[in-house]
Amino acid sequence: MPLRERLEALLAREAGPYSSADRALFDEFRRALGRGEIRAAESERGTWRVNAWVKRGILLGFRMGALADMSDGGTLRFFDKDTYPLKPLALADGVRVVPGGSSIRDGAYVAPGVVCMPPMYVNVGAYVDEGTMIDSHALVGSCAQIGRRVHLSAAAQIGGVLEPAGALPVIVEDDAFVGGGCGVYEGTIVRRGAVLAPGTILTGATPVYDLVRGEVYRRSASAPLEIPADAVVVPGARAAAGPRAAEWGVSLYTPVIVKYRDAQTSAATALEEALR
Repeated sequence: MPLRERLEALLAREAGPYSSADRALFDEFRRALGRGEIRAAESERGTWRVNAWVKRGILLGFRMGALADMSDGGTLRFFDKDTYPLKPLALADGVRVVPGGSSIRDGAYVAPGVVCMPPMYVNVGAYVDEGTMIDSHALVGSCAQIGRRVHLSAAAQIGGVLEPAGALPVIVEDDAFVGGGCGVYEGTIVRRGAVLAPGTILTGATPVYDLVRGEVYRRSASAPLEIPADAVVVPGARAAAGPRAAEWGVSLYTPVIVKYRDAQTSAATALEEALR
């Protein structure tokens, strides 16, 4: 029986106790996640869809797990669910993890050629594709989908979206550049080649003003916020509504698209191949 059918049969049970066979099934599921064979979300001709059963399976791991001592024998002590140990990377995996305190939770897929600068963190269910750099103090949240050759700059925060199971996670497509101190949350999609200038924050509640195309992008009841391909987004401000706001000169933060990627932008955001 396929993995999905067996896992969904286990999910249909209201609660434990869980047998050794149940835990073995979850371990098989987590290993498939870690190899990138199953994903929390997938793209079909540019349209992203959620694999809710995968997200429910990840949540099952938290319900099933018992608190365990995960310390490595040193002075620092770590205690977490035994269903989510550190990802067992080996040299043959081709992932470059620079010394200094980074962590990748098991159940995350990190492709060959990814560079991890310390300290950074990749949570369960995340998918990080080939050639991406995760810089210092960057977070790849649970179930986030990161494309090829993405640069997540220092302190960039890619939010996790684990619940509800049907909610689309944050997605950053191929060749995007996420500047230092950026935050991308609540299922936002950053399309291929887009550039987020340092300090840009994207949430489901924040409108994005496109000065080039004369559009305003928002999340709707049926679709997430999307940043168009090759857009260059910078932190901006818009006037707040109301007489007091006008009297006091109050403005609100908003991201602004000031141009679309050109050769000059690509040169400014290029990551030296030697660093990869």
